[in-house]
Amino acid sequence: MAEAKNASFESIMRDLEAGKYAPVYYLMGDEPYYIDKIADYIAEHALQPEERDFNQTILFGSDVNASQIADLARRYPMMAEKQVVIVKEAQNIKNTEALERYFSQPMASTILVMCHKNGKIDGRKSGYVKAIKSSGILFESAKLKDRDLPAFIENYLKSRQVKIDVKSVQMIAENIGADLSRLVGELDKVILSLPEGNRVVTPQIVEDQIGVSKEFNGFELRDAIVSRNVYKANQIIKYFDENPKAGSIYSFLPLLFGYFQNLMIAFYAPNNKSQEAVAEWLELRNPWAAKDYMTGMRNYSGMKVMQIISKIREIDAKSKGLDNPNTSAGELMKELIFYILH
Repeated sequence: MAEAKNASFESIMRDLEAGKYAPVYYLMGDEPYYIDKIADYIAEHALQPEERDFNQTILFGSDVNASQIADLARRYPMMAEKQVVIVKEAQNIKNTEALERYFSQPMASTILVMCHKNGKIDGRKSGYVKAIKSSGILFESAKLKDRDLPAFIENYLKSRQVKIDVKSVQMIAENIGADLSRLVGELDKVILSLPEGNRVVTPQIVEDQIGVSKEFNGFELRDAIVSRNVYKANQIIKYFDENPKAGSIYSFLPLLFGYFQNLMIAFYAPNNKSQEAVAEWLELRNPWAAKDYMTGMRNYSGMKVMQIISKIREIDAKSKGLDNPNTSAGELMKELIFYILH
């Protein structure tokens, strides 16, 4: 078999849904969500329910060695065309020589799924990686970046015929973060709450189902800062100071840094008077997404933006304890907001 390239989640799922199974899947990385989705799909669909008792085996890397896995994978299925062997916690398998030999000549009647979470194969094991690619699929499940969360949320809901507005997307992204398993669980809860005939997620629904205040959240704080609404910004900061579980400096700093970093870039757009041109310059998906940057360029000078970015870096360092013996996170946030708005 020709050596395969690292596969994407989408391409793997397309093949699985079409009934195309590889003899080996090595699923690794820091994001468990995609690893579990692939392994669970194979466990639920590769065999008929009546075939699973004798032909589906789930093992844990801490309980078996490479030789035992290879021997089991070489077994022939019983009264079925295939058998499935799923190895969870594959990162705990130390000596992999027996598996490397198996990967080089796998059984066509076995689907072997290796689930290696919280990391990836040691870079020194080039022969091991080559053997995996020669026989099947090597997939790396990387953590989703914060900037990609809105698109993930929109696409997940769209695939379930659900619409969502921009504010609701930001509220969910900021509150849940990049833990995809938790994020999907919260989205599913929101979907179930929607009434028939009105498949639209609104800030009120997010507040009711996820517990994020539609008035006091990171999206509203950023909006107050963009429009230079001192009263609203201070209201929100006061709310967070009194309700620390609702939000903290650690979630807001990346949000504010990302905005002002992009705002600085917007000043250098060839035509920064045109919303469409700024959206294209910033590589935003829709022209309306540049609206906040147009407002920001009216309310802040380029020099002020540079100073704000520097201040955010300073506050970030202090929030991690650098040159800061005793100032609380709440006081640091107040200091930053005052600096930005004055």
